[in-house]
Amino acid sequence: MSKVDSSVPLPEPLQCGRFKLTFERPLVMGILNVTPDSFSDGGMYAMRGDALRQAERMMLEGADIIDIGGESTRPGAPPVPLDEELERVIPLVEQLHGANVPLSVDTYKPEVMRRALSAGADLINDIWGFRMPGAIDAVRDSDCGLCVMHMLGEPQTMQLGEPHYVDVVSDVRHFLEERVATLQQAGIARERICVDPGFGFGKAVVEHNYALLAHLRDTAPRAASPYPILAGMSRKSMVGAVTARPAPERVAGSIAAAVCAAERGAAILRVHDVAQTLDALKVWATLRDAANQSRAHG
Repeated sequence: MSKVDSSVPLPEPLQCGRFKLTFERPLVMGILNVTPDSFSDGGMYAMRGDALRQAERMMLEGADIIDIGGESTRPGAPPVPLDEELERVIPLVEQLHGANVPLSVDTYKPEVMRRALSAGADLINDIWGFRMPGAIDAVRDSDCGLCVMHMLGEPQTMQLGEPHYVDVVSDVRHFLEERVATLQQAGIARERICVDPGFGFGKAVVEHNYALLAHLRDTAPRAASPYPILAGMSRKSMVGAVTARPAPERVAGSIAAAVCAAERGAAILRVHDVAQTLDALKVWATLRDAANQSRAHG
């Protein structure tokens, strides 16, 4: 895939455990839910053999990162006991560690973070933005990447009632700025941090999510060099609301959302459908480069 428009500053490289990720093009993070109750693929990869085969499939399709989640964070999802989450996640990290791909673990529990890093995880993807007691201590002395996400409320209640913001874009940015500053004050290097506006996490389905997508670059902390932005919209209700399709049938809408996010500066796209997303990004990049070339030639 070709490089991004040179007129737009690239995000800083992301120190991600064994890897240093650069963003000449958007990277694709393949979702590996090892839960029985995820909203889009609940139960499909709960068995370890099925999960390993899906990880291998996504790597063959070109996934740049594999994101392993052992607890569903869909609205209303009940918490998973610590031991159960560890049993779902840690053996997979250990078995996939030999693959030449960064391994992300989607968790907010400090003990899962510690055990995952010991098993070889390269990135911790935390929906709570490292606000749980002990979370920062769990990752401080590693060289793993950290994805700091915005969430209003908590998974059990975040979509009850009407989420309220003064201005959703600036409110999300201010939250992420505070979290990033807290991490750096704790001694965590800037190059280890990426940010996620948290599509679907305490957001009005259409109004807030699409405002965040439309102004994606403005959701990140302001800095001379942009922080990498992770965008995760794959098969979510924001896609279903405008397509009127159930989660398994939202592939096309999710790909459209991913391309829109790439156009607006996303550095990492978290998706269920790796091959299809990569194909769409190749078409988008070719069109963008042709347009840039035409402008350069006057």
